[in-house]
Amino acid sequence: MRNFRELKVWERSHQPTLIVYHVTKRFPPEELYGLMTQMRRSSASIPANIAEGCGRSGDAELARFLQIAMGSASELEYQALLAGDLRYLDKATCDQLGDDIMEIKRMLAGFLKTLRQADS
Repeated sequence: MRNFRELKVWERSHQPTLIVYHVTKRFPPEELYGLMTQMRRSSASIPANIAEGCGRSGDAELARFLQIAMGSASELEYQALLAGDLRYLDKATCDQLGDDIMEIKRMLAGFLKTLRQADS
């Protein structure tokens, strides 16, 4: 069992979640049960799955949850693009979220690679 708070990838993934919650407050009311909720769920799913994986036994289970986090990051990446195209997010915020998500995905991929090498 690992302490998720000690992982840079968890720390890094927590920050965009806070940003998503902040910026989606300004989304139109008709998005309350649409894109706003989807973005909040997928953004929170990234650090939540990292944390859950850390609470499991063994690297194989951790790797499975990191893969789920990777999927959520890809989902959020698209949702941020969509929100930008719909002009719910300004270009600077959309670009920053995109950059943050790409960095998180790189970090997750690196962590997964390390876990798999240790397993071999």
